Amino acid sequence: GFQWVTREGVLSEEVMRGIRFNIHDVVLHADAIHRGGGQIIPTARRVFYACCLTAKPRLMEPVFIVDIQTVETAMGGIYSVLTRRRGVIIGEENRPGTPIYNVRAFLPVSESFGFTADLRANTSGQAFPQMVFDHWQQYPGDPLEPGTGANKTALAIRQRKGLKPDIPPLDNFNDKL
Repeated sequence: GFQWVTREGVLSEEVMRGIRFNIHDVVLHADAIHRGGGQIIPTARRVFYACCLTAKPRLMEPVFIVDIQTVETAMGGIYSVLTRRRGVIIGEENRPGTPIYNVRAFLPVSESFGFTADLRANTSGQAFPQMVFDHWQQYPGDPLEPGTGANKTALAIRQRKGLKPDIPPLDNFNDKL
């Protein structure tokens, strides 16, 4: 049940990262026939999903590190493109003896589509980026709060995967007895 839940999370059936469950007490049926995987796995899955929904879940997004080589006159275009795409500049340095600058920044992967073309258009073709996966970061916003960017992203993922359109409410995981 635990492996199933962490492989297919409750928000959008994506792999869970950085999650911990504290199990305080478990009471199993005295009869061995009621302690099999067919009884325990679905129950554990419902419990873990309910725990996730009550623990302020968040989406994680992959982030590229971007190395951009450019000349000083194109720096303004680089800064404007990166800020428009939720990029975070972590450093810039001049190569000694040359007019070339190296700019390093973090850029969410979801914002990287069309980035090179946009960068070249804003710098008159004088910026040359290279992007490599660096880390995961928390997507801004609450996916359970309707109308937020995180909620729209979670719903779009659910729609793309052919899941029910809304994030399941907590009532779906309560014991029916």
